Amino acid sequence: MPVLYKTIQSTKENKDGIKLFHPRVVHMATIGTTQLAKEIAEYSSLSTGDVKNTIDNMVTVMTKHLHSSESVTVDGLGTFGIIMRSKGKGAVTSDEVKAAQALLLVRFTPSFTKNQDRTVATRALITGVKCVPYSKDAAASDGGSGGNEGGGGNDGDQGENPLG
Repeated sequence: MPVLYKTIQSTKENKDGIKLFHPRVVHMATIGTTQLAKEIAEYSSLSTGDVKNTIDNMVTVMTKHLHSSESVTVDGLGTFGIIMRSKGKGAVTSDEVKAAQALLLVRFTPSFTKNQDRTVATRALITGVKCVPYSKDAAASDGGSGGNEGGGGNDGDQGENPLG
């Protein structure tokens, strides 16, 4: 299934006093760890429980490294790192700066490759995606992708399971 988007109008005017229109992704469902584990297990010799345990352990290990001021790169996916975003006003002197003045966030940067002319060739998770306008009729005819743990299905881009 392609990425669905809807058109929204900005609440703020541009410099010419016009509220412009922009595309925004429509999220149809949230796929949880259990569903991911089930689908990954279909492509491997591991059970769903083994895959879920591995995902849970990956989160634990990544958290440990992020809490140690290290970034974590997952090949083919991207890099995770903790950043600080200042909230409110800054301090007059460097001695007055405290961690409480900032909000901690995890930043994810998808991995990518470049062509010889330095243009982006591929970007993890989004290269090859197709976008179509959202309509309730189109979403209903798709059969819906379900709730929190359901849905997902085969979007056609993964090919057949080579093990089955």
